Amino acid sequence: MKSLWNETEAAQYPGDLGQRVYTSRLLGRDASLVLHGGGNTSVKLREKNIFGEEEDLLYVKGSGWDLETIEAAGFSPCRMNHLLRLAKLPELTDLQMANELKGCLTNSGAPMPSVEAILHAILPGKFVDHTHTDALISITNTAGGLQRVQEIFSDRVVFIPYVMPGFKLARLAAELYAKQAGPRTVGLVLMNHGLFTFADTAKGAYELMIELVTLAENYLAKHRAWELATPAPVSAPRPARLEIAALRKEISSALGAPAIVAVQGTASGHAFAARPDVAQISQQGPATPDHVIRTKRIPQVGRDVAAFRSAYEQYFKACAATAGRKLVMLDPAPRVLLDPELGLCTIGRTAKEAAISTDIYHHTIDIILRATALGGWKALPAQDIFDVEYWDLEQAKLRAAGKPAVFAGEIALVTGAASGIGKACVESLLKRGAAVVGLDVNPAITKLHKRPDFHGIVCDLTSESALPAALEEAVRKFGGLDLLILNAGIFPPGAPIADLKSALWHKVMTVNLDANFLLLRECHPLLKLAPNGGRVVVIGSKNVPAPGPGAAAYSASKAAVNQLVRVAALEWGKDRIRLNSIHPNMVFDTALWTPEILASRAQHYGLTVEAYKTNNVLKTEVTSRDVAELAAEMCGPLFAKTTAAQVPVDGGNDRVI
Repeated sequence: MKSLWNETEAAQYPGDLGQRVYTSRLLGRDASLVLHGGGNTSVKLREKNIFGEEEDLLYVKGSGWDLETIEAAGFSPCRMNHLLRLAKLPELTDLQMANELKGCLTNSGAPMPSVEAILHAILPGKFVDHTHTDALISITNTAGGLQRVQEIFSDRVVFIPYVMPGFKLARLAAELYAKQAGPRTVGLVLMNHGLFTFADTAKGAYELMIELVTLAENYLAKHRAWELATPAPVSAPRPARLEIAALRKEISSALGAPAIVAVQGTASGHAFAARPDVAQISQQGPATPDHVIRTKRIPQVGRDVAAFRSAYEQYFKACAATAGRKLVMLDPAPRVLLDPELGLCTIGRTAKEAAISTDIYHHTIDIILRATALGGWKALPAQDIFDVEYWDLEQAKLRAAGKPAVFAGEIALVTGAASGIGKACVESLLKRGAAVVGLDVNPAITKLHKRPDFHGIVCDLTSESALPAALEEAVRKFGGLDLLILNAGIFPPGAPIADLKSALWHKVMTVNLDANFLLLRECHPLLKLAPNGGRVVVIGSKNVPAPGPGAAAYSASKAAVNQLVRVAALEWGKDRIRLNSIHPNMVFDTALWTPEILASRAQHYGLTVEAYKTNNVLKTEVTSRDVAELAAEMCGPLFAKTTAAQVPVDGGNDRVI
C-alpha cells in the first residue's frame, strides 16, 4: 500500500485539527481501509475554556461523518479528563457510556462522539488512527489468526482479543496495553475488527498505518493469498425483470415494507455466487462487527426468502434467550442475496442502503477469498454477531427512529425526465424517498443527478424494442416498479385540420399516444408486483376537456391517452393499480416555451408577457414544480382510494369551468 501524503496538499490544512482532517481524508480515500463511515480518527488538543483555563480535549470523529469527506465540524470535542475517569470505572453500560460521551462535549452542537472515544483517549500519541483494513481482517479471520498477526507485527503492536466496541473494549485495551506495550509499540490489533496506530504527528500516525497494512499485504502475498483470480466476464443475461420484481415482492413481505433490490451484475459477484462452497463460506457472518451494524443482516444463498425468514427468527430467539434481554427484533429479511444466475444482489430500505451493502459485500468477498486461500475463512461466532446486531445503542436508535420517507423503498419511472415537468417530477419523487429511473431521448438524462437513488436511461419510447431493454435495466438497478409518471410528449406547431399533414399527425400520435400505450402494456406486469400496489399518473393537458383551434393532433392524442387510462383503471383495479390524470395548462418553464414563442402568444392576445403567464381565473402562474408536486401526491396516501380521476392544475380555466 502506498502513502498518499502530499506536502502541497497537507499545507492547505493548517493546525493540528486541519492536519487531522487531511490524514483522515487520506484514509477515507482507500476503500480497503474504511468504508461508508467506518473507522475513526482523533487528535488531542489543549484549548481554553469559557473561564480562560487550559483544558485537554479529544477531538474524535463524530457519528454520521465519513472519513473521506470529513471536515473540522465532523470532530467532537470531548473533555479528556472525563474520558480518562470513565476508563477507570469497573463497569459502565453502553447506554450510560453514550450519555457520558454526550455530556462531556464542549460544544453542544457537535455530533455524537465515536463509541470508541474512551479507547482513543487512553492511547498514547497525539494522533490516533483506526481502520478496518481488508488485509488485516483477511488474516485475523482465519484459524490461527492470532499467531499469524503476532508473526507479522511482533512487538510493534499490542494484540487485543475480540470484544465488541464500547466500554468493555476500552477497558480491556487499557489493561493489555499496560502489560504488553514496549518501546517499539506503535499500534493495536483488534482481532476480527481492525487496526489502530498512533503518533505525535498526523503524518506519523497515517504513515504508520500504511506501513503496518503493507506488512499484512506482503504476508498475504508471500502465502499466495493476496492476488485474486480475475473472474470471467458476465455473459449477457436473459430477461429476468419479472422474476426480480417477484423476488423483491417476497423480500418486501419479509421486511414488512417496500425494499430496493439491486442486481449488481458484477463478474466478482457472479463468480462468488457460483462457487461450489458458497453455501458454507458465505453463511458464517460479516468480515467485521462494523459491517454487522451497517448491513444489519447476514447473506442469503438462493432465493428462498421464506426459509431465510424462518431460520433468522429461530436464530433471533436462540440468541435473545442467551442474552437474557428484551429486544426489538429487526426485520427478518436478507441484505445480501447470492444466486448463481443473478449473481450478487443487495437489499436495502433505500437505494443508499443497498449501495452501502454492495460496497461492503464486494470487500467481504475479497476478504473471504483471501482468508480461504490463506488457510480457511473463519468469522465471529453467531452470538458475537448477534450481540453487535442487537447492541443496546442500536436498539436505542431503532426505538428512536422516526417514520421513513413516504416512498422509501419504492421505485418510480418518469418519462421525458431530462427537462421541464418530467425533471420536476424526478425531484419531487426523490424528495419523498423514492428511487427514480428517468427515461428520455436526451443523453443529458444520464447526468441529471449523481446519487445512488437516481438512474437515467437514454430511451426512444417509440421504439418497441428499446422499451423492454430500458425496463430490464431499470428493474436490475432497483428491483421493480411502483410508480409510473407518463410525461413525455410533443406539442407540434399549430395548424388547422384542413392544412394538417398526415406525417405530422402520425408523428404526434406515435409519441403522445402509441408510446404511452406500449409503456402501460409493458409496465403492467411489474406494477402488479408492487408491494403497496402500483400507481400511474399521466400528465395530460387542458386540451382534453377544452381543446383549442389549430391543435387537432395534440388535443386528439392527449384525449386518447386520457381515455386509455380510464379503460386501464377499469381493468387494473383488481391488480391494486390506480391510475389518475393531471391536466396542466400554460406551464411556461419548459423547453416548449421559448422567450420568442412566449412573446408572440402574449402579443396575439394583446397582453404583456407577465399578464399572459397569469391569464387564468386565479391570476397565478403555474410552474413545472406545481405539476410535479401534485403528481407525487397522487401517488401517495392522500389519493390511496382514488383512481380514474382527472385533476386540473391550471389556475382555473374559464372554458374548462
